[in-house]
Amino acid sequence: MSRESQTALPGKPDRPELPGTLPDHLRAELIAFRRDLHMHPELGNHEFRTTAAIKARLEKAGLRPRVLKSGTGLICDVGTWDGGRPMLALRADIDALPIPDAKTHVSYRSVFPDRAHACGHDVHTAVVLGAGLVLAELDREGLLPRPVRLLFQPAEEVLPGGAAEAIESGVLDGVGRIVAVHCDPRVDAGRIGLRPGPITSACDRLEVALAGPGGHTARPHLTTDLVTAAARLAVDLPAVLSRRMDARSGMSVTWGRIEAGHACNVIPMHAELSGTVRCLDLNAWHEAPDQIHAAIDEIASLHRAKSEITYVRGVPPVVNDPVVTELLREAMGARLGAESVEDTEQSLGGEDFSWYLEHVPGAMARLGVRTPGDTAKGDLHRGDFDVDESAIGVGVEFFTAAALLDGSGEGRLDVRRARVGR
Repeated sequence: MSRESQTALPGKPDRPELPGTLPDHLRAELIAFRRDLHMHPELGNHEFRTTAAIKARLEKAGLRPRVLKSGTGLICDVGTWDGGRPMLALRADIDALPIPDAKTHVSYRSVFPDRAHACGHDVHTAVVLGAGLVLAELDREGLLPRPVRLLFQPAEEVLPGGAAEAIESGVLDGVGRIVAVHCDPRVDAGRIGLRPGPITSACDRLEVALAGPGGHTARPHLTTDLVTAAARLAVDLPAVLSRRMDARSGMSVTWGRIEAGHACNVIPMHAELSGTVRCLDLNAWHEAPDQIHAAIDEIASLHRAKSEITYVRGVPPVVNDPVVTELLREAMGARLGAESVEDTEQSLGGEDFSWYLEHVPGAMARLGVRTPGDTAKGDLHRGDFDVDESAIGVGVEFFTAAALLDGSGEGRLDVRRARVGR
């Protein structure tokens, strides 16, 4: 079903408005901006066109964005920070995925055959850009309580995530709290999902190379049967870990690739497996590499195979700060009412937003992008992924409310009847 037609959201409750609502002309511009990014997806650390487009629009609004040292991604402060109370940062990730765009019914399909915005980062970017433009107008009108930092981060999809390098370049200098949204195709547009505490899991990459002398399939007892060894490792490693790790840790090893051999009657000399290690618990994540190395060595030794293990650290779980989570709940309630917020579950997906939370408190919300009434079971990281674009306006007003409520210093801002652009 085409998502090009914007879905009207249910009527807002009759309540006094915070400033920072989105004017219609900017809403249309942000949808067009998102579609342009969707047509021109760029992979992690190569987001040069995307960075230039964001920079140009912020500069047009009179702001002064600063491109990160890596050459992609940027930060931009709305208002002038005087070194006093730290700023709130609004973070968006800007990279795409190396998968084909399978949509054939929309005008904004990717122009590149092997790249797609299949995780919603184009939406995240449009939301933070829009929030920055609205907040800049509020700042000019003297309605922004304190400065806000916009953070457009590259390479979220590249382990261990672009957030770590961004932090090293100083993006958190002067920041006291950080918030983000992530598209969720299981939540209706006009709603968000929140959860205090862990909301995603840790995610690492695991690669195993097995070696043995090889030989004839007629005489497997005279050699190392690497095909059987690889098969046993694929099955037995998760089973062994389930008895060595606390079951409450949610440890999950899932293989995505197994390769061995070229002929039906030859036992190969090499076999390879690669997959992911996911974990819901932070302490278990720290323990995982040692436990996995030991278990692989034992299983390989049982089959007389030599093992070489490459364990690539990815990201820890995103653990939402309860106070910041409550700020987001209040912000969404101020825009669309308390019923627009739903509780969400912890996901086994990984997100490098977690690296920021190692330094400052923050929270991530799930932004509903499903058209209300749509029964299709869409998901992220699929070539046919798309969104209900009304979610962009919802995200913008959600973020502007969070910035205003956080900036008040008391969790609540005096309500004003004001609309930006009127």
